[in-house]
Amino acid sequence: MKVLLLRDVYKLGLAGDVKKVADGYARNFLLPRGFATAATAGALKQAERVRASGDKLRQHENHEKAGVAEALTSLRLEFPVRASEQGRLYGSVTHQMVADAIEAAIGEVVDRRSVMAPPLREIGVFEVPVRLTADLVPTVTAVLYPEDEEPPGPDDVATDEQQLETETDAVAAQPEPESSGEAGQIEPEVEVDDPPPAAE
Repeated sequence: MKVLLLRDVYKLGLAGDVKKVADGYARNFLLPRGFATAATAGALKQAERVRASGDKLRQHENHEKAGVAEALTSLRLEFPVRASEQGRLYGSVTHQMVADAIEAAIGEVVDRRSVMAPPLREIGVFEVPVRLTADLVPTVTAVLYPEDEEPPGPDDVATDEQQLETETDAVAAQPEPESSGEAGQIEPEVEVDDPPPAAE
């Protein structure tokens, strides 16, 4: 089914775009929530007006949320958790837990679906993107530490990304083996679980 988007829809398109989507996705989500309308000849004539209106609304939302984005960028959320000796959690820090922690810290209500990272399942420090608008996606720092220990200070640990860079540099600094055999290459493994894209 072809639809004309009336509002920005994450991973689908911006207001004024014409998209082909699954019938069920259109009828059960996009149309009843006012995010889109059927792409009839009459609706398509309004596409440019809808696009201009969407651009104006987006600019307003970006301006309105700029302060929130700045606050999130400097925000540090601490989660005392139960974990194994290997640092794996018994459970996980979910999107809803991150959203609740943000609301408790700065008073801003964030939809859990705006937390753009997989659930956190290991001890460590993570940069978690939070989508405020189509253009504003600041990151908040989430610190997961054993519940029977004190939380690490901001200067005590590196973020997940910084740790990865340090490990990569250490591997690159190792001397080449003297044997004639081929040296195995060591690459850090990074798992990224994107939220499922909108059905098409």
